Amino acid sequence: MVLTENPAAIQLTPTLSAEQTAFFDKNGFLHIKNFVDRDVVKSFIRELQRIEANWVAEKVDKINGTPIKYGRDENGQLIVQRFAFASLFSPVLHEFLQDERLKALVELLQPYDGRIGEGEKDGLVVNHYVRTPESNFSRMGWHTDSPRDLFLGHRIRPMLNVGLHLDDCPRTNGGLRVLPGTHKQNTLLTLFRKRQFIDHRPDPREVGFDIEAGDLTVHNGSLWHRVEQSPNLGAESRRRVMYIPLVTGEYQPKSAASKTPFYHRFSKILR
Repeated sequence: MVLTENPAAIQLTPTLSAEQTAFFDKNGFLHIKNFVDRDVVKSFIRELQRIEANWVAEKVDKINGTPIKYGRDENGQLIVQRFAFASLFSPVLHEFLQDERLKALVELLQPYDGRIGEGEKDGLVVNHYVRTPESNFSRMGWHTDSPRDLFLGHRIRPMLNVGLHLDDCPRTNGGLRVLPGTHKQNTLLTLFRKRQFIDHRPDPREVGFDIEAGDLTVHNGSLWHRVEQSPNLGAESRRRVMYIPLVTGEYQPKSAASKTPFYHRFSKILR
């Protein structure tokens, strides 16, 4: 598989091919087409809307120590823009995390033993990007996922960020951007190649994706990536993504007694 401006997307089989594994090892990402069909996507959206209605009504501000981000959509309606541990509130989403195809992705973490961290870190995170005057989430600056481990007092541990996309999003409407190969950089560049979360500037080496609802993207946690703001306003700017963490290291579940990690307070300061 050759890396181009628009890298060839793949269909996921029960196991990754040697070519797909080699592509990921070199570039740090994969784009998997049609992981679930549009009817399944609709069922996930309904579940998220149900959870959202409950959280708004109950004024939920944290789940297992992780802050919930709120904002307003194009109609001025209060919405959840960043869910945490969403699958713990939905049998449908919990069942999805048992998909053997997701579990097969842990081979990309070899020689480390990987697992789906449903109750760890921030669990199943759902980001709802929408560009409105009262939105709190329309883009995300360049960053890696590695500093989170350092804030928690650990060395950087390998992980995968697996995103199931719930909306069509061609590159012209913003969305995920990655810097291929940067997962192989040294620790200094992993932390300081760019200003984490502050730098939104396009990079001539970045790669974007033409996403359709139901597609899956996978990238190494040490890969530099960002989310480009949509040039559109309101409903046309909407992009919803469910992020499944595939983690390594000691099992570290969260609970209602868990404290808010410093990196959440730090990212709020940066914003």
